[in-house]
Amino acid sequence: MSEGVDTGWLAVAGLGPGDEGLITPAVTAALAEATDVIGYVPYVARVAAREGLVRHPSDNRVELDRATLALNLAAQGRKVVVVSSGDPGVFAMAAAVFEALEAGAPEWLNVDIRVLPGITAMLAASARAGAPLGHDFCAINLSDNLKPWALIEKRLRLAAEADFAMAFYNPRSKSRPGGFARALAVLQEACGDDRPVLFARAVSTPDEELHIVPLDKAEPAMADMRTMVIVGSSRTRTIARPGGPVLYTPRSVPEAAA
Repeated sequence: MSEGVDTGWLAVAGLGPGDEGLITPAVTAALAEATDVIGYVPYVARVAAREGLVRHPSDNRVELDRATLALNLAAQGRKVVVVSSGDPGVFAMAAAVFEALEAGAPEWLNVDIRVLPGITAMLAASARAGAPLGHDFCAINLSDNLKPWALIEKRLRLAAEADFAMAFYNPRSKSRPGGFARALAVLQEACGDDRPVLFARAVSTPDEELHIVPLDKAEPAMADMRTMVIVGSSRTRTIARPGGPVLYTPRSVPEAAA
């Protein structure tokens, strides 16, 4: 990515779901050149310390502060990587960087900014289970930190009405213990009891756990902030196998079922 010794740049990079083998070569190359790495504490910790690299870990709720620091450093000629888990464009730092850019100093508009994609948890979880996102699907962030709960509930009901498979990020945290219970209640009312629900925790790490249950057996305590939850559509199927079930959604919908 080098553009010359005195030229700064800013890369917004996804570190994938956890396994180092799932970090893309482009992200690895950017990290090798970086003078500064900025991000949430556990994500920065995934980047090994080395001579010439300054790491800037920060709390989870200071995204715009991180973005501002990154743009300032890059404008000064530093080579900066802002790290997210998964993909930086999916409920992560890429949007925060552009939000800061739009409201920030005019000189930031000249900064070389690149977004380097990563494997997001939704895709990693789907792959581990089979192919539950094999047909039309949507992704919803269940955190109401940055949007009202009423909007989340509206989107849940409309997604259920449209018969999408649904992938849920940030389902349940210590500060939001009741939100996921409310989401499950909405889904049980809108979808019935039989939809398969995948709870995929810490996918691609040694702590990985996968559980598939029908919607009426889904419990809030099955999820935390390390869990990706995928609710199948009405056509999602489970194949029982000796080595564990496979969850998939067929690629087509018969005209009679539309």
